[in-house]
Amino acid sequence: MTDKYCVIGNPIAHSKSPEIHPVYARQTGQELVYERCLAPLDGFAATVKQLVADGYRGANVTLPFKIEAAQVCTRLEERAKAAGAVNTLVFANGEIIGDNTDGPGLVADITRNAGRAIKDKRVLLLGAGGAARGALLPIIGQGPREIVIANRTVATAEALARDFAKYGVPISATGFDGIEGSFDIVVNGTSSSLAGDLPPVPASVFGPDTLALDMMYGNQPTVFMEFAVSHGATVRDGLGMLIEQAAEAFAIWRGVRPDTADVFRKMRP
Repeated sequence: MTDKYCVIGNPIAHSKSPEIHPVYARQTGQELVYERCLAPLDGFAATVKQLVADGYRGANVTLPFKIEAAQVCTRLEERAKAAGAVNTLVFANGEIIGDNTDGPGLVADITRNAGRAIKDKRVLLLGAGGAARGALLPIIGQGPREIVIANRTVATAEALARDFAKYGVPISATGFDGIEGSFDIVVNGTSSSLAGDLPPVPASVFGPDTLALDMMYGNQPTVFMEFAVSHGATVRDGLGMLIEQAAEAFAIWRGVRPDTADVFRKMRP
């Protein structure tokens, strides 16, 4: 029987994951089916239970269920524990194992696809929600010189900085109006681009060598990307992060990591 996987979300019709995983499967000679799964807003746990009963081998999780997904797991991998959120589920031996590949996907896109080192660099992370939390441990693993978390609610950013201070990289928190200096890498982990808004970040954070990455993606540059490029930065959207996190999830499920270049060519010719 062909192994079954899906992506769970609400809404879910927009998800590009069902376009990505079949390419990876063909490339690596794997037999699988990958579908979209619309879960009721109050029915995520029941949906997962049904998927397990129906013989699915695993699932990806997208908005708004990533935090709830961590609660249904019987075991969490370290990066999912650190993130407090899960985007990859493995159903095996009666267990529901949770992992988070968003951060590794972001790091892979920055270091591999953009060709930028994070080691010894100054990193600004905008936002202190689930997306930012999921990115922090993999970024820390690259050995940056400093991480600054900026958020509208400073207390939320401060709590996040405290949670990750134990990993040994200098990490601080501020409001948007307290950001000082320029940065090598600026990551927009806020949801502002979904609404077409710009996080109130000063233009001074960008320089000619800055890489500015928005976790959101679309057919057109986001307002954050337009603002960053107008002040000299090189910009990327979140498509590369999506493609790379999918490759990481595929490797967890199938034991082989696919080459992402084929998917890039297919999705952004």
